[in-house]
Amino acid sequence: MAAGAAIFDVDGTLTDTNHLHVVTWWEAFRQAGHTVPMPDIHRAVGLGSGDLIERLLGPGRDPAQDSAISSAHKALYGTYSDRIPAFEGAGDLLRALAGRDWRVVLATSASGPELAALRRAVDADEAIRDTASSDDVDEGKPAPEPVQLALELAGVGAGQAVFVGDTVWDMEAATRAGVSAVALLSGGIPRADLEAAGADAVFRDVAELLGRLDDSLPVTGGLRGATTEPARLPHRP
Repeated sequence: MAAGAAIFDVDGTLTDTNHLHVVTWWEAFRQAGHTVPMPDIHRAVGLGSGDLIERLLGPGRDPAQDSAISSAHKALYGTYSDRIPAFEGAGDLLRALAGRDWRVVLATSASGPELAALRRAVDADEAIRDTASSDDVDEGKPAPEPVQLALELAGVGAGQAVFVGDTVWDMEAATRAGVSAVALLSGGIPRADLEAAGADAVFRDVAELLGRLDDSLPVTGGLRGATTEPARLPHRP
């Protein structure tokens, strides 16, 4: 019997790409005539492109620009596709979890060539059971739909899964789906914000999480009404 599902965000969690997104979104907005502060963009990374644009430009923007801005970001970010850096230990963590009979599923706003480049960077396809991408859902994070789809793909209930991410959107999506939320600081979001958004445990990065896999304490707060035994990952006091 599988240990449970380990659901992972990718950008900022497995790959060191959040700030590449910040810079390329900033340039895409600039090309469309908008000056958007980079700290604001950083806080919005992890949302789907439509939600990110609306959050940063507001509902009063000209929505006819949205497609061009999104396309510009995709093209600019694509120039890095052959040199995307994975965090140290990212692939090893996924392989270690799969070796412990966890069902590893990715839940990400990336899709198509971007997702393919991210998976090449992580270099652990043999450990990944499936992927819930932005092409597969109607609403992205912080809506629970990506996490719920990942649960379906893994074939487990919410009480048997852990979601690992780096943004408040990840934590909110996991919480809304009833899944234990593990936050990593590698995406640059403050610990307090991640905990306020629902993180049950916080680690520095995937390398620290990998180093604690043999701990036996469960992630607290993960049942949320479930009646089955919760999935277990190390708990950081």
